[in-house]
Amino acid sequence: MPEVRHVSPRNGDVLVLVGTMKGSFIFRSGRSREKWEIGGPYFAGCPVYAMTLDSRAGRQRLWAGAMSWAWGASTSFSDDFGETWSDPETSKVKFPESSGGELKQIWQITPGRDSEPDTIYCGVEPAALFVSRDAGATWSLVEGLWNHEHRPRWMPGAGGLCLHTILLDPSDEKKMRIAISAAGMYVTDDGGATWRPSNKGVRAEFLPDKYPEFGQCVHKVVQSPTAPERMYLQNHWGLYRSDDWGESWSDVANGVPSDFGFAMAVHPEDPDTAWIVPLESDGFRCTPEGKLRVYRTRDGAGSWKPMTRGLPQKGALETVLRDSLAVDPLDPVGVYFGTRSGKLFGSSDEGKSWELMADGLPPIVSVRAAVVSKPRRKAK
Repeated sequence: MPEVRHVSPRNGDVLVLVGTMKGSFIFRSGRSREKWEIGGPYFAGCPVYAMTLDSRAGRQRLWAGAMSWAWGASTSFSDDFGETWSDPETSKVKFPESSGGELKQIWQITPGRDSEPDTIYCGVEPAALFVSRDAGATWSLVEGLWNHEHRPRWMPGAGGLCLHTILLDPSDEKKMRIAISAAGMYVTDDGGATWRPSNKGVRAEFLPDKYPEFGQCVHKVVQSPTAPERMYLQNHWGLYRSDDWGESWSDVANGVPSDFGFAMAVHPEDPDTAWIVPLESDGFRCTPEGKLRVYRTRDGAGSWKPMTRGLPQKGALETVLRDSLAVDPLDPVGVYFGTRSGKLFGSSDEGKSWELMADGLPPIVSVRAAVVSKPRRKAK
């Protein structure tokens, strides 16, 4: 097994959490984001599709969702920035026998609201939502979604049938939205007991009915932290914006080389600023014209501008997946993305210029950014 290195973050440091097809890595830097040290690989040899940092209730808890060849898909956490991890054998994210489900992959781990510091959500494949109310000690299947009447008609796409996006209403603990590949978006207003589709205006090019109630292949949705009614959605063909909490969507593919892609990110303060990485098509999932370009909007997707300084503009047939683009909360905002060829890029000026943070990593499938906000200490 490869030697594992560790980082020692201090209060205020920036962390970039990178999941790959062969393990996960932690990149650490000061607030200048000029030099990076790397920790890992953790879960060496295992795909890691989900990582996050939970800083609520005095914790500094790293979560990872790994596909272990010994234990299957499982969650693990670390309270010391990766030096030790909980045993994946003890993972409680499991389908009850009565459900008939079999866990294939952990796609998303999302801490709950600040008002519910011990709540955490997990999106998995086959498409299902799990919730923990005791900081991850135990998990339960959200039965209302699993038993939804639409489920028999959800058709897996090329990427399977996965629940990859979890969006919480910050002011209402009973309301949240989820997105499922090849099924669309759904919303609950009653804490998960019932769910309704929320895809008005989103087209499905591959279906006879181009605007069905559900069945859209949503690739990613992001929500503005400061104006949560504003959302951006990248569909399997289609780029959209919503200004009413996702109840309706408008096409905003204005001047981009392709409206096909996966990755999206939104500014932590400015709801009019967002980033995407277009791909050429569903048949050729690489950057158009062999140019690696991150597109940014400053006017709510009224227009998009390519951000290319420091990125290869010739022969760069790269692929950036749905969870491989992230932003940090600093000013100016840091933007980070990883490619299937194992390159990690970062920008400390909101995309104006880029640097290659790492090359030669395994294929990157997830990127998350966070700031260590409190002195390091063990969680209770």
